Amino acid sequence: MKKPATPRSATRRTSARAGTTPSLAKNRRSAPPASGVSLARALSKLGHCSRTEGERLVIAGAVTINGKICLDPERRIQLEKDTLSVHGHAVTVPKFIYLMLNKPRGLITSASDDQGRETVFSCFGETPLPHLGPVGRLDKASEGLLLFSNDTRWAARLTDPKTHLDKIYHVQIDQLADPELLASMQRGVIVEDGSRLAAKQVRLLRSGDKNAWLEVTLDEGKNRQIRRLLEAHNINTLRLIRVAIGRLALGELAKGQWRELSTEELNLLN
Repeated sequence: MKKPATPRSATRRTSARAGTTPSLAKNRRSAPPASGVSLARALSKLGHCSRTEGERLVIAGAVTINGKICLDPERRIQLEKDTLSVHGHAVTVPKFIYLMLNKPRGLITSASDDQGRETVFSCFGETPLPHLGPVGRLDKASEGLLLFSNDTRWAARLTDPKTHLDKIYHVQIDQLADPELLASMQRGVIVEDGSRLAAKQVRLLRSGDKNAWLEVTLDEGKNRQIRRLLEAHNINTLRLIRVAIGRLALGELAKGQWRELSTEELNLLN
C-alpha cells in the first residue's frame, strides 16, 4: 500500500526548521570579537595616565565618554570616534615624545614605589612632561641607556622579542677573564629554574690586576640575564652599564641627565 504523500506545506516547514539550527550556529561561530580598547587602556594610550590610574579615575566617576559618565574601566571604546574627558577636560591625542636617560645606579625603573624607593622619574625633576612610560627596564643596580615615551605602540614594538634589537652592556666583573669564559658565556648555561642563559656576543674590553671589563651583547631580555649568567660561572658583577640599544648609543650624556631623541636617532631604532 502506498504511503500517503506529505503535504508540501509540511515539507517546507520541516526544511525551514532543519536549516535554522546550523545557520544560527554558523552565525555564532563567526561572530566578530569585541572591537576597540578598554576605557582604562584608552586613557593610557592617549598618554593621560597609566592604565592602573585610569581604572581608578573611571571607578571614581571622573571619566566621561561622549559626555556621559562611565564607571566601567573595561568598557570598549573607539579611539577614532569616541570623545573622552577627565574631570571635564577633554583628553586628546598628545604630541609623541621620545627621551633617553642615562640612568644612575640605585634608582628603580618605575613611576612609583610602594616601599618609598627613589625612581628614575626623579631625574626629570619639575619639568612639565606628558605621562611617560619606560621602554624596557634596568634593575636598581644597573646604569645607562633607558628610553621613555608616551607612544605606547612604539614602545611595544621596541620591547617585542620579535624585534630582536641588540642591547649592548659594559660589565665590570670581580676577576680576570680568559677566552674560555667568553666562549662559555656565548654557549650558554642552564640555571636552576631550567632556563637557558646566553649572550649573543662577549668580548674583553680591558683588564686590571683583579678585575676586568667585558662588552656583552644580548638579543633577548630575560630578567637579570647578565648577572645570573655570570653568577652561574661563580663571578660577581661589580658594575653593569647599558651603552646601546640597536644602533642607538648612549654617547656622552651625563649620568642622571636626559634629552629628547632626534629624528635621526629614532630612525636608528627602525
